[in-house]
Amino acid sequence: MRPADLAREHGLSAQAVRNYEEAGFLPPAGRTPSGYRVFTEVHAAALRTFLALVPAFGHARAGQIMNAVHAGSLDDALEWIDRGHERLLRDRSTLDSVSRAVQDLTDVEPVLEPRTIGELARRLGVTPATLRAWEEAGILVPAREKTGYRVFRAEDVRDAELAHLLRRGGYPLARIALVVEQVRTVGGTDTLGAALADWRRRLTAQGLAMLAAAARLNEYLNARAPVP
Repeated sequence: MRPADLAREHGLSAQAVRNYEEAGFLPPAGRTPSGYRVFTEVHAAALRTFLALVPAFGHARAGQIMNAVHAGSLDDALEWIDRGHERLLRDRSTLDSVSRAVQDLTDVEPVLEPRTIGELARRLGVTPATLRAWEEAGILVPAREKTGYRVFRAEDVRDAELAHLLRRGGYPLARIALVVEQVRTVGGTDTLGAALADWRRRLTAQGLAMLAAAARLNEYLNARAPVP
């Protein structure tokens, strides 16, 4: 098959298929004596797999998974997939925690030891600079020690978890600041409820995409060589 033959099934350009092959998302193509690429059904299966992985894990991670497979590092590919599931599980847990907070915003939050900006950044997997930017946007309002260092209390950790969730959902900082402020006060949670419902739909869609991607990857692995 030619690049255009693979591309047609997915509405891609032939150049996109060539780019995917060069990036290692597809196995190396054969060549005609004149230098033209020749693809097979195995390449078609690889393309289907890569494109199924994208909505499940993101473009960059999908590429890493395919590169690991083609490098013969199946364990690395599976580890990337496991990390994606772990992240989805954490998102669900955070979403559930925030949803419970919405049901009764007057509940006292569980007592947690105060966190430094570095500790909170490590918890969320972001940089301290990101947390400072959220503070400037009004999303976080940490207390200050006499030395001037920020102290993040239980409520601040909750707000940061919510901001992290919504930020990954594509919400701008101004909207996140509004949502987080609504968590801090009683009532007026329509915006928050809609945001959480939208994110729950996104997580469900991602979970289903992971199932579909797993089926495609299994099919591709067996097309390359049966897995014992």
